[in-house]
Amino acid sequence: MKLRYQFRLYPSAHQRAQLARAFGCARVVFNDALRARQDAYKQGAKRPGAAELSKRFITDAKKTGERHWLDEVSAVVLQQSLRDLETAYSNFFASKKGTRKGPKMGPPKFKKKAGRQAVRFTSNARFSITEGGALRLPKIGDVKVRWSRELPSAPSSVTVVKDASGRYFASFVVEAEDKPLPELDLDDTETGIDLGLSAYAVLRGRKISSPKFFRRQEKKLRRAQRKLSRAEKGSSNRRKAKLAVSKIHAKIADKRRDFIERETTRIVGESQAAYVEDLNVKGMGSKKGKRAKSVHDQSLGMFARTLEAKCGRYGREFAKVSRWFPSTQMCSRCGSIEGPKGLEGLKIRKWTCSCGARHDRDENAELNMRREGRRIVAEGRPDT
Repeated sequence: MKLRYQFRLYPSAHQRAQLARAFGCARVVFNDALRARQDAYKQGAKRPGAAELSKRFITDAKKTGERHWLDEVSAVVLQQSLRDLETAYSNFFASKKGTRKGPKMGPPKFKKKAGRQAVRFTSNARFSITEGGALRLPKIGDVKVRWSRELPSAPSSVTVVKDASGRYFASFVVEAEDKPLPELDLDDTETGIDLGLSAYAVLRGRKISSPKFFRRQEKKLRRAQRKLSRAEKGSSNRRKAKLAVSKIHAKIADKRRDFIERETTRIVGESQAAYVEDLNVKGMGSKKGKRAKSVHDQSLGMFARTLEAKCGRYGREFAKVSRWFPSTQMCSRCGSIEGPKGLEGLKIRKWTCSCGARHDRDENAELNMRREGRRIVAEGRPDT
């Protein structure tokens, strides 16, 4: 399977200037090609192909006075920018036809000189890792890398990213083999996972409390955003205030990502099977109000995707339980659906069934999901 490894980069002042030039050139080529595609569509003309776009906006453009500076960066970076545009259009058309899974994709938009910026180097660009551990990039030089672990194989590509807070990262794509962990007793270690807001996740025998990374930084972020709104547009103080806001957001995202990685690794290590509810996280977060902000703070979708990927790599069973399955409302003893319903029901944490069973809302949901997940996995096995 293909994995992505990300490491922090520390380019020198000269290398930062070279990277800024590469970001800018890739952005210009992307926007020029997108404008040509849009003009052809408006005029009813034939859509220009990849070869024509490459010739017009890279090869021929380098010979003009307006775009001669495109020759100062690696040609592979510019070619990858055109491939990104082709991919964006392919996803858009597939989304319109209904052949693409996931949320609907809109048409490509023009790139701006703001926020996250990235360029990609493939093996054709002849990037390499030096004996001293630096990342050698064409027309940029040897960039210092902070390695936290070794790459499992030679990378096929590297994407250099500058985030909104001004940090640089190298993101490598490598081929990695699965690493099945020793098999555990399924009956004792399988778990349902009830994701929520009051508790981040309820597992078999334990709960993961909500870290609330955004909520803890909300007051500090509000002050920084207030300072940004008062700064004059285009001024140096506004750039500094904007950077301060971006750094707070980056700190929140880093903590949340680290939390999810640690917790999913622990679950995979102690569970032979994990069953998660297929939540409509986007729908939950689209509603206005305090609950929507908390949904985004939890990042439950990222948690489920990360856990699924790790279960696949380390040989653990994984299943998604339908969001329509009444895990919370169903009595785990008799199977009747008498639990609390609706928005008012969210406030009820304990309830009693007519059969006399006394339930904790989250623990009852976990047990029901565990049984439903076991059924889904059993029906999916070819030998059953």
